[in-house]
Amino acid sequence: MAEQQNQNQNQVVEEDLNHLLKVRREKLAELQEAGKDPFQVTKYDVTVHSSDIKEHYDQWEGKEVTIAGRLMSKRVMGKAAFCNVQDLKGNIQSYVARDSIGEEEYKEFKKLDIGDIVGIKGTAFTTKTGEVSIHAESVDLLTKSLQILPEKFHGLTNTDIRYRQRYVDLIMNPEVRDTFVKRSQIIKAIRDHLDGQGFMEVETPMLVANAGGAAARPFETHYNALDEDVKLRISLELYLKRLIVGGLERVYEIGRVFRNEGVDTRHNPEFTLMELYQAYTDYHGMMDLVENLFRSVALKVLGTAVVTYDGVEIDLSKPFERISMVDALKKYKDIDFTEVHTDEEAKALADKYHVSYEARHKKGDILSLLFEEFVEEHLVQPTFIIDHPVEISPLTKKKPEDPEYTERFELFITKREMANAYSELNDPLDQIERFKAQEALLAAGDDEANSMDDDFINALMIGMPPTGGIGIGIDRFVMLLTDSYAIRDVLLFPTMKSLDK
Repeated sequence: MAEQQNQNQNQVVEEDLNHLLKVRREKLAELQEAGKDPFQVTKYDVTVHSSDIKEHYDQWEGKEVTIAGRLMSKRVMGKAAFCNVQDLKGNIQSYVARDSIGEEEYKEFKKLDIGDIVGIKGTAFTTKTGEVSIHAESVDLLTKSLQILPEKFHGLTNTDIRYRQRYVDLIMNPEVRDTFVKRSQIIKAIRDHLDGQGFMEVETPMLVANAGGAAARPFETHYNALDEDVKLRISLELYLKRLIVGGLERVYEIGRVFRNEGVDTRHNPEFTLMELYQAYTDYHGMMDLVENLFRSVALKVLGTAVVTYDGVEIDLSKPFERISMVDALKKYKDIDFTEVHTDEEAKALADKYHVSYEARHKKGDILSLLFEEFVEEHLVQPTFIIDHPVEISPLTKKKPEDPEYTERFELFITKREMANAYSELNDPLDQIERFKAQEALLAAGDDEANSMDDDFINALMIGMPPTGGIGIGIDRFVMLLTDSYAIRDVLLFPTMKSLDK
């Protein structure tokens, strides 16, 4: 019985919706027949945005203003009405009186629908209740909305629809718009900071024959003109290092990379990565650089280096902790990995703590697995985890005093990896052996392993100076500074499964 009632209610709602959509089409047809087709409007001269009038009212009071935006509400009271228009920077109320805009124009105004895009010219004033408003002299319909926006007070809350219809999400949820405005500001602040440090921004190929520089499964496609299979890049690293070989001592790139992996709150198959390389420095220099970068960008965009994420205060103003992966495991789980000397002992330790691993895994792989299982959850405040095992660091210089480990760090904040950096391996003979080890893993079924890159080896043979390099996930950085839980919340158009699937 209840199911039948729900079906009947849904049918009534659908019929009402179809009627409202039909009415909007009829209004458009009437306008077109009267020679007032809004879709023939090509421009409208805007002089100011809503928030500018509100924030600098003393400069605009009594002066003529012209705004344009989306009609979000309308309240008609006989010969006068109030409406609210939303533009890029916010919204503002407008008082529309028949005697001010004309009788015919007022009739047309009353026919406007929520969602229509309008231009309003008038004078800035404050109402009796003290609200900054515009006393309209003219109202022009610039675009007729033929679809209905979500109900005003509930907004758009269904996350699936929000991600699929980001344009509606931006209209209905001002905090979403603010997130993406901040995203743009964050990227600009990163560029400004690096440019000020003497770095040069460059661009490298997205379609590559050999997708290297990270442990990830690539997307594959076919290049018709060359009749060759190619891959979408998973990293920016190997081409940027070629530029260091070529004598460009400080380079960076901010660009899309693509990894054929799962989708969750921290991962999207395509995401934005910033990688930079600096000649004549090491991973300690990279730690200094990234710490200063995070602090500088937060101050510039948010005005503070102390940010709140998921209710927890994250202090970017203090020096970031620096601790080795081995010491971190000792600190948080009381496991002393210095007592582990063989692959067999490492696997026995994993068995003891019920940590899964694969037969091909070696001692260093087990350390990484134990770290992920027992340490990451504790890394809320900014922490550099340094000195990673060589098995998981195929492009990194070994520590001269302990060649089982490498000069590598990952930056963790809010339990998430935010950056990955090395003292870059520049010994071509060592790099050949590392690539061979990676190819053995590839042959053993590890589809995230690298393969030999002969041209990159040739570049190293020419000679690459001692170099520090770093990769920063821009999306996760934006998540941190905008207090966003999921990566989809900071991507305008995240990857979504097709509805017809």
